[in-house]
Amino acid sequence: MNNLLEIIKEIAIPSPTKIVLLVIDGLGGLPDPKTGKTELETAHTPNLDRLATKGICGLSDPVAPGITPGSAPGHLALFGYDPVSFQIGRGVLEAVGIDFDLQPGDIAARGNFCTIDKDGLVTDRRAGRVSNEKCIEFCQLLDGRLIDGVRILVSPVREHRFAAIFRGQGLALEVSDSDPLRVGVAPKSITASNPEASKLADIANEFIIQAKATLAEHYPANMVLLRGFSQHPQLPTMSEIYQLKPAAIASYPMYRGLAKLVGMEVLKTGTTIEDEFTTLKQNYANYDFFFLHIKPADNAGEDGDFDHRVKLFEQFDSIVP
Repeated sequence: MNNLLEIIKEIAIPSPTKIVLLVIDGLGGLPDPKTGKTELETAHTPNLDRLATKGICGLSDPVAPGITPGSAPGHLALFGYDPVSFQIGRGVLEAVGIDFDLQPGDIAARGNFCTIDKDGLVTDRRAGRVSNEKCIEFCQLLDGRLIDGVRILVSPVREHRFAAIFRGQGLALEVSDSDPLRVGVAPKSITASNPEASKLADIANEFIIQAKATLAEHYPANMVLLRGFSQHPQLPTMSEIYQLKPAAIASYPMYRGLAKLVGMEVLKTGTTIEDEFTTLKQNYANYDFFFLHIKPADNAGEDGDFDHRVKLFEQFDSIVP
């Protein structure tokens, strides 16, 4: 893939045309058992329908057939990077997305405040999507702990999500996640895949034990899950490869972080779909490539809210003109 990027660098030329890469996260869905239609099929979307009839429709495998990627590798592939050659962990994306000043040697993990029952089993991986204010409060309770000479810095991202940064000597990256990615089971113990990473695994497990004790009285956010341990990567920028002047419009920190890592300028925008379209209009003359990321439908999909996703698709469609 690196050789391919070098070839693209050689043949790419600037162009006066504009590109808008619009990602409606969570667009796909499963049919409603009552109607046999997905949310997108159910929604009234005349403007998107008209665009589809005038364009080209198809499917893309971001990694390879049969492989379901996470958000980071999936979007990295959309930007033209091979997500197998350029692997980026969720932790560093969250940290960069909130403008955390990562230092050389820092290891970042993505954290979820979650809910466990009296038996220690996860009942809600997102703790009911606690408010941003609660997230800040809980992060302050956990921030700054020193374990075996390593400082753990905890910063809020949004709702139930936070970034945990492990800063100290002797840390190696190759550790597993504690997030089981499903409910009804206990959080996993973090393990090292080689002896050099055992220190980080031990410290991360101790941090989780301490966090559980601290959060015991803060139901539903009475436990934490960690995943995506990673460090700041070095990637060639989109400007270098494609001769583009790229910008990103995204309300969610993780996607802003990914855009920064590939050299996009991240534009300030509001949190609504309308806000992001307004930002696009205001900056349309200043860039030739825009990554426009729409997040709300993905949240509704995670929550299993069929009707809300239908309304979001219809809202989006009404703004398209």
